[in-house]
Amino acid sequence: MERAMEDRTSFEVWEFLELFRNPVAGPITQPLVVKTIDEKNAKMGFLTADGIRDVDGQLLPVKPEEQICIVHPFDLYESGHWHEYQKLLFEKQMKQPFKQVFRELYVKLDEELEKEESKLFAGNQIQPQKTVGALRNRRWVADYEDGLQKIYYKENIIASIYAMADWFSPSDVEAPTLEYVVFSDRKTGELIKIKDVPDIIYSEVMRDVDLAVSVAHAGGVDPEISHSTIEMRRAIVECNLSLFQTKNVRLEGNHAIIDGKLGQYTVHLGSGVVHQLGNAMLFVLPVHSQSRGRIFLPFVDDDPKTAEIMSKILLFAEDTKIKDPKILNQIQ
Repeated sequence: MERAMEDRTSFEVWEFLELFRNPVAGPITQPLVVKTIDEKNAKMGFLTADGIRDVDGQLLPVKPEEQICIVHPFDLYESGHWHEYQKLLFEKQMKQPFKQVFRELYVKLDEELEKEESKLFAGNQIQPQKTVGALRNRRWVADYEDGLQKIYYKENIIASIYAMADWFSPSDVEAPTLEYVVFSDRKTGELIKIKDVPDIIYSEVMRDVDLAVSVAHAGGVDPEISHSTIEMRRAIVECNLSLFQTKNVRLEGNHAIIDGKLGQYTVHLGSGVVHQLGNAMLFVLPVHSQSRGRIFLPFVDDDPKTAEIMSKILLFAEDTKIKDPKILNQIQ
């Protein structure tokens, strides 16, 4: 279903409803946001037997033979209702089978539109073998001549990651540096300008490169601190704070700033590091096996780091209730 979302695979309404009845496919397809394939009056929301229920709760009728597709975050971004859908998932406590509504999105930069290459991640040093391993499940293949490639047969587009690297043998020399990402025509081999690349293909390719940079960075950078991950965490934290009616936390840049009773704290949305303003870093050890499942995350593959960061924010927002003597000693 995730691949169907990326490839814009179309289904007929009756076909999708038939999947709901299947005990395996039902729980996967029901929490997904879909939309009709109609450029002018597209209906977007959750499919039911009676029609599509939109974010406002209105029921929009659809015919059984109408074509629908699984919504990509770019559709939500364009519609202007992305935040509303994120909020709805939290309020209804709906878990999606993969990151759809809370998926990282990459929009084309204005300065790159007329260019034939994107240097969004240029200069990052990567480990070739780890990069290949990280992207193998995302349909990337290592080519002897052209490096890492991902082929979109439907659109006849080849995405390529260029780096001075040997993708096939472990390198003992300095780790190679990413240079640029290009898109070319599969039939002619001609490079395509960034502005002519479909927005969803651009976003998914950049998401993959960001994943590679995070996971396979030569400096051993924590995979949780990529820019897009922080943006998604910010949205999750915002929704959770309104659910918990927490008023003394605000989000600025990559940090959550907490005005506690015993002090003021910052929690980094990437690494989860806690600092007390006017004091040193506070050492707080997460115990993942106990806390798993207690904080709602809107996708099945629970990210323990997101749960840890949310737990720390809530802990220090009510710092007068902290009982752990080691944490209290650090604060005082």
